[in-house]
Formats: sequence, structure tokens, C-alpha cells
Amino acid sequence: MIGRIAAAAALLLAIAAPAAAQTRYVHAGRLIDTENGVVLTDQRVRIEDDRIVEVAPWSPPPADAEVIDWSDYTVMPGLIDMHTHLSDTLQSNNPAEPLLHSAEEIAFMGAENARLTLEAGFTSVRDVGTFRAFGDVALRDAIEAGRVAGPRMAVAGAYLTVPGGGGEVTGLAPDVTVPDSMRAGVFSGPQEMKDRARYLFQHGVDFLKIIATGAVLAEGTEPGAPEVTEEEVRAAVEEATRYGSYATAHAHGAEGIKIAIRGGVRSIEHASLIDDEGIRMARDRGVWLVMDVFNGDYIDTVGRQEGWSAEILRKNTDTTIAQRERFRKAVNAGVRIAFGTDAGVFPHGQNARQFAYMVKWGMTPMQAIQAATTSAAELMMRSQDVGVIAPGRYADMIAVRADPLADIRALESVDHVMKGGEIIR
Repeated sequence: MIGRIAAAAALLLAIAAPAAAQTRYVHAGRLIDTENGVVLTDQRVRIEDDRIVEVAPWSPPPADAEVIDWSDYTVMPGLIDMHTHLSDTLQSNNPAEPLLHSAEEIAFMGAENARLTLEAGFTSVRDVGTFRAFGDVALRDAIEAGRVAGPRMAVAGAYLTVPGGGGEVTGLAPDVTVPDSMRAGVFSGPQEMKDRARYLFQHGVDFLKIIATGAVLAEGTEPGAPEVTEEEVRAAVEEATRYGSYATAHAHGAEGIKIAIRGGVRSIEHASLIDDEGIRMARDRGVWLVMDVFNGDYIDTVGRQEGWSAEILRKNTDTTIAQRERFRKAVNAGVRIAFGTDAGVFPHGQNARQFAYMVKWGMTPMQAIQAATTSAAELMMRSQDVGVIAPGRYADMIAVRADPLADIRALESVDHVMKGGEIIR
């Protein structure tokens, strides 16, 4: 009897005792310290379970330790894209495209898009809206549960947009009814904005996405035209603050950008036609700009090949070079800029093509890398978890044989990807 009691007690202690941490080491030949903007050589990164616990000059670990030999590579934090659309269809020449796919089909598309994004070295993303509400919430949760391979996601759930605005499915015949599931964020006036914002948070979103001006890719809307008032923006921002979060604003036009900044948003998406006053406001108030300076070329080339509408092609022409010129101005002015591509307009997994454009239009390679690591993490309010290879952060890393500081295009084809200490490729 005593023996059985002792055995049972030993079993209970074994169950209660915490499992030993899984420890592995990375031998980094060159390590980009994104926090300090320097390169360290011959480094040892110790990982326990999914987090980094030590970064130090290389010394041999215990003889039986698991070592990932990246001594011939440049190692840096996993990349972060602050403007993606994983849970949706790719842009096409058909304005009704979002209506042609069921929620179930969109879910499978989202899973594929997430995998492609992760394999390209983007271990975190901010997903800034989907036409079918909360598909991105479900995808985020499936990734966190380990059911789907993909990046860590912060999601908006739906677009906060006025009726017929830049966040609606437009360009349809007047008697076509868009389902309610695609209009979860449609509002009129400050009170409805507040109600819609609360509804989104109640259904699991991480932040809010306000459509403050018309859109290049939404038929019948103009990028330069404001679509919200300062009071409406402030209503969303106040609701986000109640949930410990923030709002970002899609805004191309100069006046819409300033309305959104005065209303209290944390970041501006696109900022294509921002004027000098808007640049000063963003800088002085610490508002981030997320400027997708790559995809204008994609839209022009593929859009003409596939017969996208003349309206969309015209709006893209009106904003592409203007946006890049203003990007250079914003960089020179010292505005906070985070990496964001609008992936979903172009195929997922090609996100890193934007780096070369950011360097061409004013950033150094290190600044562009920081925009996609430390800066993006700060904007996403996740600096404690991602954006730098340092103790306490997730073991999210990429490795490239070439030196991205010498040729930023090296990031367009990464050799190895790690997320949470697990090798993805």
C-alpha cells in the first residue's frame, strides 16, 4: 500500500513539474542588430522553447547541444509587413471578384497566402482589412493554434467605411446586393462609427482600419477626396483607446490625411498625396506613414495586361510617382516610416520586392530593414515580442547568404526562415 502511494505521489509530481525547456543554438556569421543599426560578427543565439534567452559572441555550446549553423549567413529578425490582405482574393479586372468566392474558399486562400508570406521571411504581419468580415480573425487564431502555417498576425476584421466608399465592394450594377458580411464596418456619422468600432473589437480584432479617402482600386471613389470627418475619426480612436488599441487610416489625399492625423490615428496607410503640412504634422505628432511604394508598378504592368479598368489605371498613374516623391520628402523630414506593401494587390510572398524601392527613393538599406523590423514592431505595439534578435523576443529570424546591406534585393529570396525557434525553411 505504501509503495502504491509513493508511486502515485511520484507520478503527480512528474505531472506537476514543468517540462524542461527545449534549448537550441544558432551560430550567426553576421547578425544585424536592428535596434542599434549595427552588424555583429560570429554570434551565438541561445533559444529556449520559442524565445531568445541570450545573444553573445560565439563560444562552443555543450557537446550534445542542437546547433543551427548559419555561420556563412547574414542573420536578422523575421521581417514584418504592416499592410497585407491575407484573407481575400487577389486584385483582378473584375470588380465583383470578392462576390465570386464563398467564405470557405476564402479561408483556404488565406491559409495559402499565409504560408507563402511566412516562407518569404515575413514572420509577422498587420492585416489591414478583408471584405468578408472576420476571416482574418479566424486565420490569425488558426495560426496561433498551430493549425495553419503563417506569420503572427494583427488584424482589423473589416473596413470602417462610409456607404459606397473606398472600403466597399463597388463597381457593381445598382440592383446587385452586397451581403451584410461584407458591410460589417459601414457607418454614417460619429455614433455609428463608434458602434461599428465596438462591434469589431467585440469580435476579436486587434486594431481599427478607417477608410479616410477614396481608393485607387475602388471604382467610383477618388483617392484625393476625403470620406470621413474629424469627429468620425475621433470616435473610432476613442473606442480603440478603450480597448487598449489604436486606429490606422487609409488615406491618399492631403486633406484626408490631415483629418485622420487630427482625429488621432496612429498611422496613415498609403499617404500618396501628402503635402508638406501633412508631413510636418506626422513628424511632430509621431504618426507613422506606411507607404506602399512598390505596387504601383505592378498595377500598371499587370493591370494593362489583364485589362483592369481605365479608371483604376488612371488613379494609379496619378498616385504612383507622387507617392514616391513624397516618400523621399518624409524620409528626409524624419517622419516615422514602417514597411507596408499592400500584399494582395500583388501575389503574396513577393513582399520583399518593396525594399529596393524604399532604398531607391531615399532610405539606406539599414533604414529599410529597420522599417520592416524595429519600426514595424513599435507601430504594431509588439516591440516586446518581435523586431529584434534579443533576449525575451520570439526566436523569429531569417538568414541570407548575401549581404542585404550591400544589396537590399538579397531579401527577395531568403535562404532560411525560423519562427518561434522552429525552422520553416
